[in-house]
Amino acid sequence: MGTIIKNLDLHSDGTWAAILLSLLLFFYALFMPKRIMTWREFYITFGVVGYGAWIADSIIGKMLDLVDYGNPSITGIGEFLSYSLIPSSLAVIHFNYFHTTNRWIIGSLFALFSTLIEWILIQVGYENLHGWGFWISIPIYLIVFLFVLPIHYRFIQKRW
Repeated sequence: MGTIIKNLDLHSDGTWAAILLSLLLFFYALFMPKRIMTWREFYITFGVVGYGAWIADSIIGKMLDLVDYGNPSITGIGEFLSYSLIPSSLAVIHFNYFHTTNRWIIGSLFALFSTLIEWILIQVGYENLHGWGFWISIPIYLIVFLFVLPIHYRFIQKRW
């Protein structure tokens, strides 16, 4: 039992923040009133974005070793939840407020919100950068929310 608890990485700095943010965003995405998104689109988006987040974590965090979350030698529950739930939940919430007339405003706000989440995780000591610059994330978030996710949304709505 001690090994299981150790592998959950519950004792690393800021793990509580990663878990709390992940669960809050997930439950909000799950229970918010759906304005324009169907459950089918929710399901597809959650899986596609979650898979993309895990690929990014594997490349940036593991292969290139530019970022560590919690204990760098294990993938704890905080890292698991934050990569499984935060990006997917943000994408679903983004689509709930997204409209072609407010694309730039909503996309920019969600890029800012994502940057704030990353900043919080750095401040509480959970995310440790070594080789990755915090400011590199901002243009990546802008590209994702302004271009990648709208293309994904058009595709899943079969308007491609």
